[in-house]
Amino acid sequence: QVQLVESGGGLVQAGGSLRLSCAASGRTLRRYDMGWFRQAPGKEREFVAGISWSGGSTYYADSVNGRFTISRDNAKDTVYLQMNSLKPEDTAVYYCATRQRGPYSSGSSYDAWGQGTQVTVSS
Repeated sequence: QVQLVESGGGLVQAGGSLRLSCAASGRTLRRYDMGWFRQAPGKEREFVAGISWSGGSTYYADSVNGRFTISRDNAKDTVYLQMNSLKPEDTAVYYCATRQRGPYSSGSSYDAWGQGTQVTVSS
């Protein structure tokens, strides 16, 4: 099974930007549709964004549409989440995952998950 590692999280002021990265070990990510999810303290995990294996299709949660951009560089075997205009409500642990089947927005569609990277947005 592919092992995923997220990076790029940190502390940022509201209105700022961060770029998260998701890399793999053990297997290439190039064959996989990918997704980003997040989980805030005391809340359920929620879908943020998804991208097809080719990068030709992208999907976003309404809460981040227009502010976040998911992309991938298959030559570097890395998936990115560019987050702009960050808000305090974006504070969460962010996870990347490989999609097997089913809706991009459903966590059950994914099998391999990273350990997560913390994003904290101060007001």
